[in-house]
Amino acid sequence: MNDDSSPEAALRKRLYWHSRRGMWELDLLLIPFLEQRYGDLDEADQAAFRALIDEEDQDLFVWLMRREWPEDPTRRRIVKLIVEHAETTDNDHYRNL
Repeated sequence: MNDDSSPEAALRKRLYWHSRRGMWELDLLLIPFLEQRYGDLDEADQAAFRALIDEEDQDLFVWLMRREWPEDPTRRRIVKLIVEHAETTDNDHYRNL
């Protein structure tokens, strides 16, 4: 994170704060995705990520651990993007979940 006070930097800081969930497993998925992929997403996927992090931890856990997928197609898409990112990057912690 940098000290930029632009609206984009403020949004990024807010997203980072809301991505820290208190569940280690969720932190290992959401924070790297935010840091490495969020900026490359189109506006619809960025909006889906912002909406996703407002969900309850237990729902996020079930979805991100691939126990079930969200019914909403937009939500399902962003969850799959996060899971695919974790599975295809050098994230040893994710492999141990």
